[in-house]
Amino acid sequence: MINPKNPFTVGKTVPPERFVGRKYEINSTFAQIANGGHVAIWGGSGMGKSSLLEYLKSPEVWQKRGFDPSQVVIVYFRCLSIEPFLPSKFWREILNLLAEKFQKDDSFYSEINTLLAKPEVNKDDFRQVLRLIGEQNKHLVLLVDDYHVVMHQNSQYQAENIEEFLGECRSLVHYSEESKYLSMIVTSLRRLNDIGPTLTPGKSPWYNHYLFIPLKPFTEQEVVNVLSGLPMTPELRDGIRQIADSNPTLLQNAGFILYNKLQSEEPRDVKTFAKDFLAATEHFFQDIWQLSTEEEKAILMLIALSSLKGRLPRTKKRYDLGNIDIIFSQKEQELNDLEERGIILSHKTEDKTIYSFASSLMEWWVIQKIKNSNDEELKNREKTFLNLMNHKQLERIKKVIRVLWENREDVTSVVEWIYELVL
Repeated sequence: MINPKNPFTVGKTVPPERFVGRKYEINSTFAQIANGGHVAIWGGSGMGKSSLLEYLKSPEVWQKRGFDPSQVVIVYFRCLSIEPFLPSKFWREILNLLAEKFQKDDSFYSEINTLLAKPEVNKDDFRQVLRLIGEQNKHLVLLVDDYHVVMHQNSQYQAENIEEFLGECRSLVHYSEESKYLSMIVTSLRRLNDIGPTLTPGKSPWYNHYLFIPLKPFTEQEVVNVLSGLPMTPELRDGIRQIADSNPTLLQNAGFILYNKLQSEEPRDVKTFAKDFLAATEHFFQDIWQLSTEEEKAILMLIALSSLKGRLPRTKKRYDLGNIDIIFSQKEQELNDLEERGIILSHKTEDKTIYSFASSLMEWWVIQKIKNSNDEELKNREKTFLNLMNHKQLERIKKVIRVLWENREDVTSVVEWIYELVL
């Protein structure tokens, strides 16, 4: 009989005992911590950044690696919990979390609370607590999730404040006497150097104390490990790969749905699964779209349109994108970034590189965005498209989009879309 407890995790981090893969990333992070270093982990939506930090929180994990957990103070903090973000709130929240860690140490607890009683807490107060941690021969591992939030301006936090805060963090780990008691492990949706302040001549990069580690889609073996123990037909397995590819969050959703169907003895065919999966994860694809830049959205549209021609047989004569490969060859950096974030895949042939969506559901979702747009939205995107192509190419793309509008009924439903790919 199947265990009634679903082992797959949806809507929260994967518990350490169910954590899969990421051996290189984990080994590199522990090596940095052992040397008193710092790590910046970045990856797209659903890559498991928060689950990795949750794994690093576990005392059992530290024990297995030969560390004494009693000599390490581990604090996990999400920047998204501060709204709007302010440095003073950041330092105060960190001190609050440290106070919880030292509740049984009357002297330490009292000193932290004295600092917290101040109207405003700053980095110097944090330094003072670091000094106390060092006096106890302990090391603070500060796990900071969603660090990209500190790069976003608000009414009380402008560009100069962002630079000041990042400078404070760098000063803490580079120049302060207390730096030897601290390791910072931060996560972000994109590389820090791509989203933070531009460099100023004569100043050291504000991010050069980090070891950068990209969190990429799962390997083939990691995918197998995640879905191990779930009986399924080869057709359904192929369908899951078409839909979820190697995205850890999507695979957890897939496993969760299949496990529930197995438990309740419901049908587990590709069509039913595709429909249920979209209902459970459509917000995920919407988030990817909204978190993409306008140029990235335009590139994703071009990739979607370039693969759509074969699906619209009645429009072949009017469906001419021109030499779209030239556009892609000029945007290799942006395409590489999309691939590293697990949104697209690339396949090299003898004469060119072919790009496709990692998830066929994401491809279908982008097509829906194009299909349901209008002339006004297309006009608003013209400037972005002109950053990718010339006016002649733009007119060709606009014509193709209008051909799609005229043949909306030819675009199949999501269920048929997935099923056609698997067959």
